[in-house]
Amino acid sequence: MSVRLGRRGWQGWLALLLVLGLSGCGGMRLIGSQVESISALPAGSVLQGQRYRFDWLPSQQGQPLTPALAQWTQDALAGVGLVRDDAGAMLSVQVQVKRLSYPVDDFGRPVSPGSWGSVMLGNGGMGLGMGIRFPPTNHYQHEVSLILRDLRTQQVVYETRARHQGPWSDDERLVPTLLRAALDGFPNPPRLPRQVNLEIPR
Repeated sequence: MSVRLGRRGWQGWLALLLVLGLSGCGGMRLIGSQVESISALPAGSVLQGQRYRFDWLPSQQGQPLTPALAQWTQDALAGVGLVRDDAGAMLSVQVQVKRLSYPVDDFGRPVSPGSWGSVMLGNGGMGLGMGIRFPPTNHYQHEVSLILRDLRTQQVVYETRARHQGPWSDDERLVPTLLRAALDGFPNPPRLPRQVNLEIPR
C-alpha cells in the first residue's frame, strides 16, 4: 500500500520539519565535562556556611575577565553552601581559567596545518583533494580549576578541575557551567575522574 502526497501534503510536511528543526536549534545543549577532584577533608565533612575570600594570582590582577570570573565563581560556590566574606574568611579560593582553540576536520577531529591539503591516489590516478573545509572550523577547550586552602594552616583542603571540548566559545555560559561541574560532589567527591553532564540554553 502506498500513499501519494499532493502539493499541499508535501508543503505541510516541509513546514512541520522546519518547525521541528527550529525548535531543536532553540533548545538546550549538553555540556559534558571531564572532572577530577581531590579532597583532603575527613569523610562526611560538611562545609555549609563556611566563609571564604578570593586569592588572586599576580597575573590575574587587572585582567578584564577577573571581575566576571569572581562573580561566576561566587555563584557556583553559593550553590554548594559557601559564603563570600573577605573579612571573616576561613578559606581562600584560587580560581583559574584556560581556553585554547584548535582547528578540526568535518568530523570534529583536531588537525594540524600540514593536513589541510592531501594527495589522494585512486583508480583514476592521482589528484589533489581537500579532506576538510579550508580554513578548517575551530573547536575550543575550556578548563577551570579551583583550589581551596585553610587560612589557619595554609594547607590545601580541596582541589578540583573541569575540562570541556567543543565548538562553542561563549565564555559567559561555558565557564559558569564548568565551575558547577567542578564542584559536583563537593565536599566529598568520588575519587575517580568522571564525566559530569549539565544542560544549558543554546
